[in-house]
Amino acid sequence: MSFFYNIFISLMIFGMKIFSLFNDKAKKGVLGRKESLKKIQSAFSASDKVIWMHAASLGEYEQGLPVLEKLKEKHSDHKILITFFSPSGYENVVKRKNIADVICYLPFDRKTYVKEFISKMNVTLFFTVKYDYWYNLLEELKQRGVKTYVISALFYDTQSFFTSYGKWFVKQLQKNIDWFFHQTDISYALAKSIGLTQSSVTGDTRFDRVKQLQNQDNRIAFIKDFIGRDKAVVFGSSWQAEEKVAEEVLQGSPYAKLIIAPHDIKRVQRLKQMFPDAILYSNIEDSTINFRSRVLIIDSIGLLSRLYSYADIAVVGGGFHDAGLHNILEAAAFGVPVIFGNHYRKNPEADELILADGGKSFENAGLAADFVMFLINNEEILNKMSGNAKKFVAEKPESTALIVEKILS
Repeated sequence: MSFFYNIFISLMIFGMKIFSLFNDKAKKGVLGRKESLKKIQSAFSASDKVIWMHAASLGEYEQGLPVLEKLKEKHSDHKILITFFSPSGYENVVKRKNIADVICYLPFDRKTYVKEFISKMNVTLFFTVKYDYWYNLLEELKQRGVKTYVISALFYDTQSFFTSYGKWFVKQLQKNIDWFFHQTDISYALAKSIGLTQSSVTGDTRFDRVKQLQNQDNRIAFIKDFIGRDKAVVFGSSWQAEEKVAEEVLQGSPYAKLIIAPHDIKRVQRLKQMFPDAILYSNIEDSTINFRSRVLIIDSIGLLSRLYSYADIAVVGGGFHDAGLHNILEAAAFGVPVIFGNHYRKNPEADELILADGGKSFENAGLAADFVMFLINNEEILNKMSGNAKKFVAEKPESTALIVEKILS
């Protein structure tokens, strides 16, 4: 099976290089990997002890960051490496201020690439987040005696581990992972059923992350002035379906202000066509701006979590198709009822929030829009859902403390 895995990796590399000729995102990933080795060589010496966190993309980064920050507190003499597989994760995080000494792309999982990359530093601890497993990487780390963990692990029954050809993958995890920290009891039980017994249930570290948001300075210039006395509906990481919801709410609720933060800045031009009277946030300081406009388009990154602190209702993107539901916990942490599509198989927190009556999912944009307008016109139910959402986040255990305690022990 190892032979076939390495064939797959070679084909994946070839495919990504071909795809990069036609796709900007893929091109960034291919070119960025050429710089990874140079980055660690310039930042780390042979004597530097390194704590390494790997995240597939931005969502996994947010899950792993509380653990990484706490480990850095406990090991202030260590340097920090963060790697990404996805360009979207890398592009977002590399521009932020953070604790990492190096942020770079994970090398493709070819044995020679991985061996050379790891040989340039003294890794003492490695963890990957959720379920991004690269088997040559894990094997090389194990051979070098590196303690290896999975943070916020999430197993579900359609993964390859539970198929007839999944035994090899399970065996690799059995011998190369020291401990799995599971998000849910279901994930723990599934892992245990295939022999991955080195594990415990510690919950989702994203709850720790979003709890921190409440204590930071969340002010954003002009947002309060834009909202005025109306109800604010924030569309976070919107795709086409969520923007359709915005369109219907704009027509049906005259006392709502809409703030739309698209999942990709490239969607701004389309949003301007949909909402010709909208204000662009980049222009909001212009004295000629008319605050009677009811739509504000966020054409910059890094504001979304703070925008939720101004929201009365949040509509979060990705759930009306298979792109993947974006982070609903950032909004819930501020006591904001969250509305989203019903495609969220990999997001157990969505079911929990619905059960707590702090959020709802719908199969299409029309039904979602109807419910948003219902909440706008029903203050009592809106306030009840708001309290439920906030309580849902507040009552979650401190996952980070449980994880770090186990790692340090």
